[in-house]
Amino acid sequence: TETNLSTIFEYVNQVEPTILVIDSIQTTYADDLESSPGSVSQVRECASRLQHLAKSQNISVFLIGHVTKDGTIAGPRVLEHIVDTVLYLEGDPFQAFRLLRSVKNRFGATSEVGVFEMASRGMIEVPNPSEAFLAERAISAPGSAIAITMEGTRPLLVEVQALTSQTTFSNPRRTANGVDLNRMLLISAVLSKRFGIPLHEQDIFVNVIGGLKVAEPASDLAMAVAIASSYADVAVPADLAVVGEIGLSGELRTVGQLSARLHEAAKLGFKRVLMPKLRRKLDDAPSGIQMVEARNVGEALKIAIQREPTARKRPIAESD
Repeated sequence: TETNLSTIFEYVNQVEPTILVIDSIQTTYADDLESSPGSVSQVRECASRLQHLAKSQNISVFLIGHVTKDGTIAGPRVLEHIVDTVLYLEGDPFQAFRLLRSVKNRFGATSEVGVFEMASRGMIEVPNPSEAFLAERAISAPGSAIAITMEGTRPLLVEVQALTSQTTFSNPRRTANGVDLNRMLLISAVLSKRFGIPLHEQDIFVNVIGGLKVAEPASDLAMAVAIASSYADVAVPADLAVVGEIGLSGELRTVGQLSARLHEAAKLGFKRVLMPKLRRKLDDAPSGIQMVEARNVGEALKIAIQREPTARKRPIAESD
């Protein structure tokens, strides 16, 4: 193990590698600088010299950096400005899937994501992530909805699960894993206020299967359908996928890259997609899939749940 940059350069000149991995840039130091490893000046200078080495000798250099508790790169932001590409390796430590996400790319698109699975021989590519995320889906279970989300330009189908339970506390619990808690609170408030579902007396738990974190508003409707399905104790049809953003008045708003989402759903065998009402006809919609349009959450819930909730639950009201 070597952290002295001068010694590393000597090894590079001897071996003449095509790939150089520095693990980590925060522990590497230039001995002609008086500051300690990991300081702003050391990180900046070491990264600059490694950049010059990469370009002068045509070597691909990978710099592994420390991250803070919130997942961002530790140390000076100048490091991100020097390099050509910034990649984050994300994933739940208790799940097999890992996501390699691009947040900066000087020579290509950003916000791209690669999905890998941790195996005995290391990380291997998952060629069809949507199929992998849905492999163990319980078809007839209430509280489950399939969301069509985008990771960069890549459409992914993920299972959003919800569980509602009569609370025993004065303040009902709200727990979210894989979705934004504030977004879940907003959707719960819309369901209660606009559509008469008394969630104020229910504990609500929402989870995204596979350890994936879903941030885009296009997953709002899937979350609402999963919560209502659990409350009504009625399963969502197995051939139905869901996409759409929810406004505060309960209206459904269209989402971007809809054609790519529909093609991904059709590829995995879904026959119908529940979605907001389109302002104009979609020209490149895939064949063999039915676009079920709804103006508001009330209409969408009646389509997804198919019938009135069971007798022990209150019926879902229509929107005005």
